[in-house]
Amino acid sequence: MSFTSTVKDELSKLKENETTRISLLSGIIQSTALISDKIVISTENNSVARKIFTLFKDIYNINPKIIVRKGYNYSHKMQYILEVKNNVNLILKDLGIAKEIPENFILADDELIRAYLRGVFLMSGSINDPKTSRYHLEFNLNNEKYAYFICELLNNYKLNSKVLHRDNNYMVYIKEAEKIGDFLRMINAFNAVLYYEDIRIYRDHKNMTNRLNNCEQANVDKIIETSNNQIKDIKLIKEKDVYDLLDDKEKTVCEYRIKYPDASLLELSEIISLETGNKISKSGLYHRFNKIKKIAQKLKEKKF
Repeated sequence: MSFTSTVKDELSKLKENETTRISLLSGIIQSTALISDKIVISTENNSVARKIFTLFKDIYNINPKIIVRKGYNYSHKMQYILEVKNNVNLILKDLGIAKEIPENFILADDELIRAYLRGVFLMSGSINDPKTSRYHLEFNLNNEKYAYFICELLNNYKLNSKVLHRDNNYMVYIKEAEKIGDFLRMINAFNAVLYYEDIRIYRDHKNMTNRLNNCEQANVDKIIETSNNQIKDIKLIKEKDVYDLLDDKEKTVCEYRIKYPDASLLELSEIISLETGNKISKSGLYHRFNKIKKIAQKLKEKKF
């Protein structure tokens, strides 16, 4: 079962009060239903189909006609089609579905807005499993004005959703992992939130560890490269018989660099300070190696 199906199964089992179930059903119908002299709602999720059937029965004492058929495009999933032919105009008016966007009373408070978005997600929403994919949540809608309305509704909760025109439809999507978690929390998919956040935290921790390891490896590579260049400079100075031009302090750092080729400047300064009893800082060590580098550069340019 996909993560989207798991979330929708959880949402379908939530208990709604008398007011939120009106907003929930309004979101379900307005987002994807075909409306003419009848209301036709189609879904591949059995739990969602049962939820819609129960809503019509509880609110309007209507038992929708249910048609079950195989999905299109060689899909092995079943398609559940619910048809309502009685009191269509009364139902649409009661659910605030008269225009491209719902009437204000459907979204009168925060609880009703959340219920409405829950309904929209049940019918048109999908979400990637954070364990196997990039973070992505989307609503696939067929009306431009309605898509921007849903986008605005989501962004009232600071979810940073955007709209993309794709083929003949409009995709309202959220890409940020934290915002997707906030949305699941907002529509009361609490089990899904726990799973999603566990995976998100694990992935973020793993990515951070990888970045730190990469950073550490880069530092190690830089230390080795610097040390190798310093050793080459020292060997060149000795080969050209100008080693005696160095003072005792510079000769000391040369000896210790060759003795400890893998040590960083900080480590080497601590080693020299400890073994010789003469304290030298990382900065002091850097300046001495810099002088050695300049002498080696002049040798390479044959200016000595």
